[in-house]
Amino acid sequence: MKNGKVVFVDDEDHLRLAAKQALDLADFDVECFANADRVSDLISRNYTGVLVTDIRMPGMDGMELMQRVLEIDPEQPVVLVTGHGDVQLAVEAMRLGAYDFIEKPFSSNHLVDVVSRAIDKRRLTLENRALRSAVAGRDRLEARLMGRAGVMVELRRQIRAVAETDADILIVGETGTGKEVAARALHAISARGERPFIALNCAALPAHMIESELFGHEAGAFPGATRARYGKLEHGQGGTVFFDEIESMPTELQVKLLRVIQERSITRLGSNEPIDLDVRFIAASKADLETEARQGRFRSDLLYRLNVITLRMPTLEQRKEDIPRLFIHLLNEACARYRRDMPEVPSAILAAVASRDWPGNVRELRNAADRFALGLGLNDSAAAVAVQDEPLAQRVSEFERSAIAAELTANSGRLKDTYDALGLSRKSLYEKMQKYGLNREDFGPGSDSS
Repeated sequence: MKNGKVVFVDDEDHLRLAAKQALDLADFDVECFANADRVSDLISRNYTGVLVTDIRMPGMDGMELMQRVLEIDPEQPVVLVTGHGDVQLAVEAMRLGAYDFIEKPFSSNHLVDVVSRAIDKRRLTLENRALRSAVAGRDRLEARLMGRAGVMVELRRQIRAVAETDADILIVGETGTGKEVAARALHAISARGERPFIALNCAALPAHMIESELFGHEAGAFPGATRARYGKLEHGQGGTVFFDEIESMPTELQVKLLRVIQERSITRLGSNEPIDLDVRFIAASKADLETEARQGRFRSDLLYRLNVITLRMPTLEQRKEDIPRLFIHLLNEACARYRRDMPEVPSAILAAVASRDWPGNVRELRNAADRFALGLGLNDSAAAVAVQDEPLAQRVSEFERSAIAAELTANSGRLKDTYDALGLSRKSLYEKMQKYGLNREDFGPGSDSS
Protein backbone atom coordinates (compact mmCIF):
# COMPACT_ATOMS: atom_id res chain seq x y z
CA MET A 1 0.00 0.00 0.00
CA LYS A 2 1.32 3.44 -0.96
CA ASN A 3 2.19 5.95 1.77
CA GLY A 4 -0.03 8.61 0.22
CA LYS A 5 -0.71 10.77 -2.81
CA VAL A 6 1.40 13.75 -3.86
CA VAL A 7 0.81 16.31 -6.60
CA PHE A 8 4.14 18.00 -7.47
CA VAL A 9 4.12 21.16 -9.65
CA ASP A 10 7.29 22.80 -10.99
CA ASP A 11 8.20 24.19 -14.41
CA GLU A 12 11.80 22.91 -14.19
CA ASP A 13 12.16 19.46 -15.78
CA HIS A 14 15.13 18.34 -13.69
CA LEU A 15 13.40 19.27 -10.40
CA ARG A 16 10.25 17.38 -11.34
CA LEU A 17 12.30 14.31 -12.27
CA ALA A 18 14.36 14.42 -9.06
CA ALA A 19 11.28 14.92 -6.89
CA LYS A 20 9.41 12.09 -8.58
CA GLN A 21 12.31 9.69 -8.11
CA ALA A 22 12.71 10.61 -4.44
CA LEU A 23 8.99 10.30 -3.68
CA ASP A 24 8.63 7.10 -5.73
CA LEU A 25 11.46 5.52 -3.73
CA ALA A 26 9.68 6.56 -0.51
CA ASP A 27 6.59 4.72 -1.83
CA PHE A 28 4.37 7.73 -2.51
CA ASP A 29 1.89 7.86 -5.39
CA VAL A 30 3.19 10.91 -7.34
CA GLU A 31 1.71 12.99 -10.15
CA CYS A 32 3.96 15.71 -11.65
CA PHE A 33 2.89 18.79 -13.63
CA ALA A 34 4.89 21.50 -15.44
CA ASN A 35 2.22 24.16 -14.76
CA ALA A 36 -0.73 24.79 -12.47
CA ASP A 37 -3.47 25.10 -15.08
CA ARG A 38 -5.42 21.92 -14.28
CA VAL A 39 -4.07 21.02 -10.87
CA SER A 40 -6.89 22.50 -8.77
CA ASP A 41 -9.33 20.18 -10.60
CA LEU A 42 -7.61 17.22 -8.89
CA ILE A 43 -8.19 18.53 -5.37
CA SER A 44 -11.44 17.97 -3.49
CA ARG A 45 -12.47 17.96 0.17
CA ASN A 46 -11.95 14.20 0.14
CA TYR A 47 -8.53 14.28 -1.55
CA THR A 48 -6.23 12.11 0.56
CA GLY A 49 -2.88 13.58 -0.54
CA VAL A 50 -0.87 16.80 -0.44
CA LEU A 51 0.14 19.47 -2.93
CA VAL A 52 3.77 20.52 -3.41
CA THR A 53 4.20 23.49 -5.74
CA ASP A 54 6.88 25.95 -6.81
CA ILE A 55 6.00 29.57 -6.04
CA ARG A 56 7.34 31.18 -9.23
CA MET A 57 6.03 29.62 -12.46
CA PRO A 58 4.81 31.00 -15.80
CA GLY A 59 1.04 31.53 -15.96
CA MET A 60 -0.63 30.70 -12.66
CA ASP A 61 1.98 30.87 -9.89
CA GLY A 62 2.13 28.80 -6.73
CA MET A 63 0.47 31.47 -4.57
CA GLU A 64 -2.60 31.64 -6.79
CA LEU A 65 -2.75 27.85 -7.00
CA MET A 66 -2.59 27.63 -3.20
CA GLN A 67 -5.42 30.14 -2.84
CA ARG A 68 -7.61 28.16 -5.25
CA VAL A 69 -6.91 24.90 -3.44
CA LEU A 70 -7.57 26.41 -0.01
CA GLU A 71 -10.91 27.74 -1.28
CA ILE A 72 -11.83 24.11 -2.02
CA ASP A 73 -10.56 22.89 1.35
CA PRO A 74 -8.97 25.30 3.88
CA GLU A 75 -7.36 22.30 5.63
CA GLN A 76 -5.59 20.94 2.53
CA PRO A 77 -1.81 20.79 3.19
CA VAL A 78 0.11 22.84 0.59
CA VAL A 79 3.92 22.79 0.60
CA LEU A 80 5.62 25.63 -1.29
CA VAL A 81 8.99 25.33 -3.02
CA THR A 82 10.90 28.61 -2.92
CA GLY A 83 14.05 30.13 -4.31
CA HIS A 84 16.52 31.86 -2.01
CA GLY A 85 14.93 35.27 -2.57
CA ASP A 86 11.41 34.04 -1.95
CA VAL A 87 11.72 33.09 1.71
CA GLN A 88 9.86 36.19 2.91
CA LEU A 89 7.08 35.42 0.41
CA ALA A 90 6.91 31.84 1.69
CA VAL A 91 6.60 33.06 5.29
CA GLU A 92 3.68 35.27 4.21
CA ALA A 93 2.14 32.25 2.42
CA MET A 94 2.25 30.23 5.64
CA ARG A 95 0.36 33.05 7.34
CA LEU A 96 -2.24 32.67 4.57
CA GLY A 97 -2.57 28.91 5.08
CA ALA A 98 0.43 27.06 3.56
CA TYR A 99 1.47 23.98 5.52
CA ASP A 100 5.26 24.43 5.06
CA PHE A 101 7.88 25.56 2.56
CA ILE A 102 11.07 24.03 1.17
CA GLU A 103 13.93 26.23 0.03
CA LYS A 104 15.87 25.32 -3.13
CA PRO A 105 18.13 23.47 -3.40
CA PHE A 106 16.67 20.78 -1.16
CA SER A 107 17.73 17.22 -0.41
CA SER A 108 15.58 14.20 -1.22
CA ASN A 109 15.43 13.31 2.47
CA HIS A 110 14.14 16.77 3.39
CA LEU A 111 11.44 16.61 0.70
CA VAL A 112 10.31 13.16 1.86
CA ASP A 113 10.28 14.26 5.51
CA VAL A 114 8.11 17.34 4.87
CA VAL A 115 5.73 15.41 2.61
CA SER A 116 5.42 12.58 5.17
CA ARG A 117 4.43 15.02 7.90
CA ALA A 118 1.93 16.72 5.59
CA ILE A 119 0.40 13.34 4.67
CA ASP A 120 0.06 12.47 8.36
CA LYS A 121 -1.72 15.76 8.98
CA ARG A 122 -4.06 15.18 6.04
CA ARG A 123 -4.88 11.68 7.19
CA LEU A 124 -5.70 12.94 10.71
CA THR A 125 -7.87 15.73 9.30
CA LEU A 126 -9.91 13.31 7.19
CA GLU A 127 -10.26 10.83 10.06
CA ASN A 128 -11.55 13.60 12.36
CA ARG A 129 -14.00 14.74 9.70
CA ALA A 130 -15.26 11.21 9.22
CA LEU A 131 -15.72 10.83 12.98
CA ARG A 132 -17.58 14.14 13.28
CA SER A 133 -19.71 13.22 10.30
CA ALA A 134 -20.53 9.82 11.80
CA VAL A 135 -21.55 11.39 15.13
CA ALA A 136 -23.65 14.04 13.38
CA GLY A 137 -25.13 11.34 11.16
CA ARG A 138 -26.13 9.29 14.20
CA ASP A 139 -27.77 12.33 15.77
CA ARG A 140 -29.67 13.21 12.59
CA LEU A 141 -30.71 9.62 12.04
CA GLU A 142 -31.98 9.08 15.58
CA ALA A 143 -33.86 12.40 15.41
CA ARG A 144 -35.66 11.23 12.26
CA LEU A 145 -36.08 7.56 13.17
CA MET A 146 -36.41 7.61 16.92
CA GLY A 147 -37.03 4.57 19.07
CA ARG A 148 -35.14 2.25 21.39
CA ALA A 149 -36.88 -0.98 20.42
CA GLY A 150 -34.51 -3.59 19.05
CA VAL A 151 -36.07 -3.45 15.58
CA MET A 152 -35.42 0.30 15.38
CA VAL A 153 -31.85 0.00 16.63
CA GLU A 154 -31.23 -2.63 13.95
CA LEU A 155 -32.89 -0.50 11.27
CA ARG A 156 -30.64 2.47 12.08
CA ARG A 157 -27.60 0.19 12.04
CA GLN A 158 -28.52 -1.05 8.58
CA ILE A 159 -29.11 2.49 7.29
CA ARG A 160 -25.73 3.67 8.58
CA ALA A 161 -24.05 0.66 6.98
CA VAL A 162 -25.48 1.35 3.52
CA ALA A 163 -25.70 5.17 3.55
CA GLU A 164 -22.18 5.79 2.24
CA THR A 165 -22.54 3.28 -0.60
CA ASP A 166 -24.29 3.99 -3.88
CA ALA A 167 -26.24 0.74 -3.83
CA ASP A 168 -29.90 0.98 -4.85
CA ILE A 169 -32.30 0.19 -2.02
CA LEU A 170 -35.80 -1.18 -1.57
CA ILE A 171 -37.76 -0.14 1.54
CA VAL A 172 -40.78 -2.27 2.41
CA GLY A 173 -43.36 -1.76 5.12
CA GLU A 174 -47.00 -1.24 5.92
CA THR A 175 -48.78 2.05 5.33
CA GLY A 176 -47.71 4.73 7.80
CA THR A 177 -44.49 3.06 9.01
CA GLY A 178 -42.28 5.87 7.68
CA LYS A 179 -40.79 4.56 4.46
CA GLU A 180 -40.22 8.03 3.01
CA VAL A 181 -38.85 9.25 6.34
CA ALA A 182 -36.29 6.43 6.22
CA ALA A 183 -35.40 7.25 2.61
CA ARG A 184 -34.87 10.93 3.42
CA ALA A 185 -32.82 10.04 6.51
CA LEU A 186 -30.63 7.71 4.47
CA HIS A 187 -30.09 10.43 1.86
CA ALA A 188 -29.33 13.06 4.53
CA ILE A 189 -26.46 11.12 6.13
CA SER A 190 -24.99 9.95 2.81
CA ALA A 191 -22.33 11.68 0.73
CA ARG A 192 -25.23 12.86 -1.49
CA GLY A 193 -26.89 14.68 1.42
CA GLU A 194 -26.25 18.17 0.00
CA ARG A 195 -27.64 17.22 -3.41
CA PRO A 196 -31.32 16.93 -4.46
CA PHE A 197 -33.78 14.41 -3.04
CA ILE A 198 -36.51 13.82 -5.63
CA ALA A 199 -39.62 12.07 -4.26
CA LEU A 200 -42.04 10.57 -6.77
CA ASN A 201 -45.31 8.89 -5.83
CA CYS A 202 -45.89 6.36 -8.62
CA ALA A 203 -49.59 6.10 -7.75
CA ALA A 204 -50.10 9.87 -8.16
CA LEU A 205 -48.28 10.43 -11.47
CA PRO A 206 -50.79 10.97 -14.32
CA ALA A 207 -50.47 8.04 -16.75
CA HIS A 208 -50.46 10.23 -19.89
CA MET A 209 -47.64 12.45 -18.55
CA ILE A 210 -45.54 10.00 -16.60
CA GLU A 211 -42.77 9.56 -19.20
CA SER A 212 -42.44 13.30 -19.72
CA GLU A 213 -42.37 13.84 -15.94
CA LEU A 214 -39.59 11.31 -15.46
CA PHE A 215 -37.44 11.70 -18.56
CA GLY A 216 -38.19 15.24 -19.75
CA HIS A 217 -38.80 16.23 -23.35
CA GLU A 218 -37.47 18.33 -26.18
CA ALA A 219 -39.43 21.15 -27.80
CA GLY A 220 -41.94 19.71 -30.25
CA ALA A 221 -41.79 16.18 -28.83
CA PHE A 222 -45.61 16.16 -28.62
CA PRO A 223 -48.45 18.66 -29.09
CA GLY A 224 -48.11 21.42 -26.50
CA ALA A 225 -44.37 20.85 -25.87
CA THR A 226 -43.31 24.37 -26.86
CA ARG A 227 -39.94 24.22 -25.12
CA ALA A 228 -37.49 21.67 -23.77
CA ARG A 229 -38.02 20.50 -20.17
CA TYR A 230 -35.87 18.64 -17.67
CA GLY A 231 -37.44 15.51 -16.23
CA LYS A 232 -37.50 14.60 -12.54
CA LEU A 233 -34.66 12.09 -12.97
CA GLU A 234 -32.42 14.75 -14.49
CA HIS A 235 -33.29 17.14 -11.65
CA GLY A 236 -31.91 14.53 -9.26
CA GLN A 237 -28.38 14.62 -10.69
CA GLY A 238 -25.85 13.92 -7.94
CA GLY A 239 -28.57 13.08 -5.44
CA THR A 240 -31.28 10.51 -4.70
CA VAL A 241 -34.46 9.62 -6.57
CA PHE A 242 -37.18 8.03 -4.41
CA PHE A 243 -40.02 6.03 -5.98
CA ASP A 244 -42.84 5.65 -3.46
CA GLU A 245 -45.53 3.00 -4.04
CA ILE A 246 -43.47 1.57 -6.86
CA GLU A 247 -45.88 -1.36 -7.06
CA SER A 248 -48.28 1.10 -8.73
CA MET A 249 -45.94 1.87 -11.63
CA PRO A 250 -47.41 0.79 -15.02
CA THR A 251 -45.77 -2.32 -16.46
CA GLU A 252 -44.63 -0.58 -19.65
CA LEU A 253 -42.85 2.08 -17.60
CA GLN A 254 -41.21 -0.58 -15.42
CA VAL A 255 -39.34 -1.74 -18.55
CA LYS A 256 -38.00 1.76 -19.17
CA LEU A 257 -37.06 2.28 -15.52
CA LEU A 258 -35.17 -1.03 -15.54
CA ARG A 259 -33.09 0.19 -18.46
CA VAL A 260 -32.39 3.51 -16.72
CA ILE A 261 -31.19 1.71 -13.59
CA GLN A 262 -29.00 -0.64 -15.61
CA GLU A 263 -27.43 1.99 -17.87
CA ARG A 264 -27.58 5.05 -15.58
CA SER A 265 -28.68 7.21 -18.50
CA ILE A 266 -31.91 8.63 -19.90
CA THR A 267 -33.11 9.95 -23.25
CA ARG A 268 -35.59 12.81 -23.29
CA LEU A 269 -38.76 12.37 -25.31
CA GLY A 270 -38.13 13.62 -28.84
CA SER A 271 -34.37 13.17 -28.58
CA ASN A 272 -31.86 10.48 -29.50
CA GLU A 273 -29.06 11.81 -27.28
CA PRO A 274 -28.52 9.85 -24.03
CA ILE A 275 -27.87 11.85 -20.85
CA ASP A 276 -25.71 10.26 -18.16
CA LEU A 277 -27.31 10.02 -14.72
CA ASP A 278 -25.50 10.16 -11.40
CA VAL A 279 -28.27 9.23 -8.98
CA ARG A 280 -29.06 6.68 -6.32
CA PHE A 281 -32.43 4.98 -6.58
CA ILE A 282 -34.53 4.17 -3.52
CA ALA A 283 -37.90 2.50 -4.01
CA ALA A 284 -40.62 1.86 -1.44
CA SER A 285 -43.53 -0.55 -1.46
CA LYS A 286 -46.28 -1.53 0.94
CA ALA A 287 -46.96 -4.64 -1.19
CA ASP A 288 -44.97 -7.86 -1.26
CA LEU A 289 -43.17 -7.36 -4.58
CA GLU A 290 -42.14 -11.01 -4.80
CA THR A 291 -45.82 -11.98 -4.73
CA GLU A 292 -46.60 -9.20 -7.21
CA ALA A 293 -43.84 -10.52 -9.50
CA ARG A 294 -45.12 -14.11 -9.29
CA GLN A 295 -48.59 -12.92 -10.24
CA GLY A 296 -47.27 -10.92 -13.18
CA ARG A 297 -48.06 -7.47 -11.81
CA PHE A 298 -44.44 -6.46 -11.25
CA ARG A 299 -41.38 -7.27 -13.32
CA SER A 300 -39.08 -9.73 -11.55
CA ASP A 301 -35.97 -8.32 -13.27
CA LEU A 302 -36.77 -4.84 -11.95
CA LEU A 303 -37.33 -6.30 -8.48
CA TYR A 304 -33.90 -7.94 -8.54
CA ARG A 305 -32.32 -4.64 -9.60
CA LEU A 306 -34.00 -2.72 -6.79
CA ASN A 307 -33.63 -5.13 -3.89
CA VAL A 308 -29.85 -5.31 -3.80
CA ILE A 309 -30.43 -4.09 -0.24
CA THR A 310 -33.85 -4.34 1.41
CA LEU A 311 -34.80 -2.37 4.52
CA ARG A 312 -37.92 -3.44 6.41
CA MET A 313 -39.86 -0.81 8.36
CA PRO A 314 -41.30 -2.19 11.61
CA THR A 315 -44.93 -1.64 12.57
CA LEU A 316 -45.86 -0.02 15.86
CA GLU A 317 -47.05 -3.46 16.95
CA GLN A 318 -43.42 -4.59 16.68
CA ARG A 319 -42.11 -1.66 18.75
CA LYS A 320 -44.78 -1.09 21.38
CA GLU A 321 -42.29 0.11 23.99
CA ASP A 322 -41.54 3.11 21.77
CA ILE A 323 -45.15 4.26 21.53
CA PRO A 324 -45.35 6.49 24.69
CA ARG A 325 -42.08 8.26 23.91
CA LEU A 326 -43.00 8.59 20.23
CA PHE A 327 -46.42 10.04 21.14
CA ILE A 328 -44.76 12.70 23.32
CA HIS A 329 -42.36 13.55 20.49
CA LEU A 330 -45.18 13.87 17.95
CA LEU A 331 -47.21 15.90 20.43
CA ASN A 332 -44.30 18.33 20.84
CA GLU A 333 -44.12 18.70 17.07
CA ALA A 334 -47.88 19.24 16.81
CA CYS A 335 -47.87 21.90 19.53
CA ALA A 336 -45.05 23.77 17.77
CA ARG A 337 -46.90 23.52 14.45
CA TYR A 338 -50.21 24.76 15.86
CA ARG A 339 -48.56 27.26 18.23
CA ARG A 340 -50.07 25.66 21.31
CA ASP A 341 -48.55 25.14 24.74
CA MET A 342 -47.50 21.60 25.49
CA PRO A 343 -50.31 20.07 27.57
CA GLU A 344 -49.86 17.84 30.57
CA VAL A 345 -49.98 14.20 29.53
CA PRO A 346 -51.06 11.97 32.42
CA SER A 347 -49.45 8.56 32.59
CA ALA A 348 -52.92 7.04 32.19
CA ILE A 349 -53.15 8.62 28.73
CA LEU A 350 -49.73 7.27 27.80
CA ALA A 351 -50.70 3.83 29.08
CA ALA A 352 -53.89 3.94 27.02
CA VAL A 353 -51.98 5.06 23.92
CA ALA A 354 -49.44 2.29 24.40
CA SER A 355 -52.07 -0.41 24.85
CA ARG A 356 -54.01 0.35 21.68
CA ASP A 357 -53.68 -1.04 18.20
CA TRP A 358 -52.44 1.44 15.60
CA PRO A 359 -53.13 -0.17 12.21
CA GLY A 360 -52.13 3.12 10.54
CA ASN A 361 -48.82 2.98 12.41
CA VAL A 362 -46.87 6.24 12.96
CA ARG A 363 -49.14 8.18 10.62
CA GLU A 364 -52.19 7.29 12.72
CA LEU A 365 -50.32 8.01 15.95
CA ARG A 366 -49.34 11.43 14.55
CA ASN A 367 -52.99 12.19 13.82
CA ALA A 368 -53.87 11.28 17.40
CA ALA A 369 -51.10 13.58 18.69
CA ASP A 370 -52.43 16.41 16.51
CA ARG A 371 -55.94 15.96 17.97
CA PHE A 372 -54.56 15.92 21.50
CA ALA A 373 -52.52 19.09 20.84
CA LEU A 374 -55.70 20.84 19.67
CA GLY A 375 -57.53 19.83 22.86
CA LEU A 376 -59.76 17.27 21.14
CA GLY A 377 -58.54 14.27 23.15
CA LEU A 378 -57.94 10.95 21.46
CA ASN A 379 -60.32 10.07 18.66
CA ASP A 380 -62.95 7.44 19.31
CA SER A 381 -61.58 4.92 16.88
CA ALA A 382 -58.21 5.13 18.55
CA ALA A 383 -59.78 4.93 21.99
CA ALA A 384 -61.22 1.51 21.44
CA VAL A 385 -58.79 -1.29 22.10
CA ALA A 386 -59.22 -3.95 19.44
CA VAL A 387 -60.20 -7.44 20.50
CA GLN A 388 -57.07 -9.57 20.40
CA ASP A 389 -56.65 -13.24 19.68
CA GLU A 390 -53.73 -13.76 22.07
CA PRO A 391 -54.16 -15.76 25.27
CA LEU A 392 -55.17 -13.79 28.35
CA ALA A 393 -51.72 -14.14 29.94
CA GLN A 394 -50.08 -12.57 26.91
CA ARG A 395 -52.58 -9.71 26.88
CA VAL A 396 -51.92 -9.06 30.56
CA SER A 397 -48.15 -9.06 29.98
CA GLU A 398 -48.46 -6.64 27.07
CA PHE A 399 -50.63 -4.30 29.11
CA GLU A 400 -48.24 -4.46 32.08
CA ARG A 401 -45.25 -3.73 29.86
CA SER A 402 -47.08 -0.81 28.21
CA ALA A 403 -48.16 0.61 31.57
CA ILE A 404 -44.63 0.52 32.97
CA ALA A 405 -43.18 2.07 29.77
CA ALA A 406 -45.82 4.80 29.86
CA GLU A 407 -45.13 5.64 33.51
CA LEU A 408 -41.37 5.70 32.89
CA THR A 409 -41.97 8.09 29.99
CA ALA A 410 -44.22 10.32 32.09
CA ASN A 411 -41.58 10.43 34.84
CA SER A 412 -38.59 10.88 32.47
CA GLY A 413 -37.08 7.61 33.69
CA ARG A 414 -37.19 8.48 37.41
CA LEU A 415 -37.59 5.13 39.11
CA LYS A 416 -38.85 6.23 42.52
CA ASP A 417 -41.68 8.28 41.00
CA THR A 418 -42.50 5.35 38.74
CA TYR A 419 -42.77 2.62 41.37
CA ASP A 420 -44.68 4.97 43.68
CA ALA A 421 -47.18 5.78 40.90
CA LEU A 422 -47.60 2.11 40.01
CA GLY A 423 -47.93 1.00 43.64
CA LEU A 424 -44.93 -1.35 43.32
CA SER A 425 -41.93 -1.95 45.50
CA ARG A 426 -38.54 -0.95 44.12
CA LYS A 427 -37.57 -4.61 43.83
CA SER A 428 -40.78 -5.50 41.94
CA LEU A 429 -40.26 -2.66 39.46
CA TYR A 430 -36.66 -3.72 38.81
CA GLU A 431 -37.74 -7.32 38.24
CA LYS A 432 -40.53 -6.33 35.83
CA MET A 433 -38.26 -3.95 33.91
CA GLN A 434 -35.71 -6.74 33.57
CA LYS A 435 -38.43 -9.16 32.48
CA TYR A 436 -39.68 -6.80 29.75
CA GLY A 437 -36.28 -5.51 28.66
CA LEU A 438 -36.93 -1.92 29.77
CA ASN A 439 -33.97 0.37 30.59
CA ARG A 440 -34.51 3.62 32.50
CA GLU A 441 -31.86 5.34 30.31
CA ASP A 442 -34.21 4.93 27.33
CA PHE A 443 -36.86 7.10 28.96
CA GLY A 444 -34.79 10.13 29.94
CA PRO A 445 -31.87 11.02 32.18
CA GLY A 446 -33.92 11.00 35.35
CA SER A 447 -32.90 12.80 38.53
CA ASP A 448 -32.55 9.90 40.91
CA SER A 449 -31.36 6.35 40.57
CA SER A 450 -32.93 4.90 43.67
